Amino acid sequence: MASMITNDSGGSVLLLGASGQLGGMLRRHWPEGTALRCQWRKGPRNAPPGACHFDLPTAGQPPSAQALKAAQGVGAILCLAGVTPAGAAAREDRLEANVDLGIAALTLMQAAKVPRLLLASSAAVYGAGADGMHEGAALSPLNAYGRAKLAMERAVLARAGAGAGVTMLRIGNVAGADAILGGWRPGMTLDRFADGRTPRRSYIGPVTLARVLHDLCQGGALPDMLNIAAPGEVEMGPLLDAAELKWTSREAPPEAVAQVRLDTNALEARVAFAPENGTPTGLVGEWLKDQEMIRTA
Repeated sequence: MASMITNDSGGSVLLLGASGQLGGMLRRHWPEGTALRCQWRKGPRNAPPGACHFDLPTAGQPPSAQALKAAQGVGAILCLAGVTPAGAAAREDRLEANVDLGIAALTLMQAAKVPRLLLASSAAVYGAGADGMHEGAALSPLNAYGRAKLAMERAVLARAGAGAGVTMLRIGNVAGADAILGGWRPGMTLDRFADGRTPRRSYIGPVTLARVLHDLCQGGALPDMLNIAAPGEVEMGPLLDAAELKWTSREAPPEAVAQVRLDTNALEARVAFAPENGTPTGLVGEWLKDQEMIRTA
């Protein structure tokens, strides 16, 4: 059961971007016992009870009174607000706006004197790296989204300075918010590589994601960057098989990336994982639980 959304203070977390896909997952699965204050942009409907209605400030502007009130007394700000490739295509938003949103979250953190800010970045900042992409690896994004998220990381950390309590969350694939489970359609085709396998990626389920981010918000020293995924990697074909979703294969083109595996040693030193958290069966189970909660809400 998700924790109640409330405006009570004392160890609570302010979630920016609560109306997005990942925000919805966190709202449904946030562990009980810690309040989650949810920011809802002005205008959109269907806000949950207790939501805080305000927009993030534009570049160079101070936070609104509503934003400062929402951030008052929280232990951490968790910012999922951002422009995705899908959002950019559907609403003509600029991917470069991710930089402005990151700086806006930092501005709110500093103005409200919140000790911790966790900002959603992406595994896309790494590009087609080798196995075990660690937080100190060289970065070479392959697409505009990855470049925009990397620009956000650098701009925010440069402005925040050392020891400011700001951490970039380089999030891998999230089951249900991905292009495989979440984007499955009849006739889906997966690349098959010379070794006979389909693409392999770092994954995390929605239930585990909420628990991990909750725990990171609660205290303890964090680095400037942190990979967010369950340990190991998941092959896309077996993932669809576990969900009983049909697919066919095609020969992988030369530019296809066979493996994106995030190094999770730094994360595992801070939060615990069960073996099933990174298996096709475990991920599908979390995805189905999330889908059921959406249906019964």
